[in-house]
Amino acid sequence: MPYLVSGTNEYGSSNLGRGKATFALRLARKLLREGYMDVRVCAPRGRLLQSDELDELEPTESDMAKGQQRGNRETKKPKKEKSKVIAAAPSRKEAAWQPDFGPAKKK
Repeated sequence: MPYLVSGTNEYGSSNLGRGKATFALRLARKLLREGYMDVRVCAPRGRLLQSDELDELEPTESDMAKGQQRGNRETKKPKKEKSKVIAAAPSRKEAAWQPDFGPAKKK
């Protein structure tokens, strides 16, 4: 879990992991509404955000929905189109001329 959300209330402390920034932010705000104190979010690179700094935790491009993400194929050069060959169809190639060496000798 890249994001660790922790908070303390009168019964003890809670440490919960979330995979995406949006879910971690949502959980941290929920803990604040429920009366937790010292709510913190630890980001993947070790950055520790206090409850008043939660607005700095913005979702990155990897947190976007799959339909909104751009794939690598969109940035690459498109491949050259190839014509499909149907095995049942006769060949369209013209028969190439081949030299005649005369009658073959059998031993």
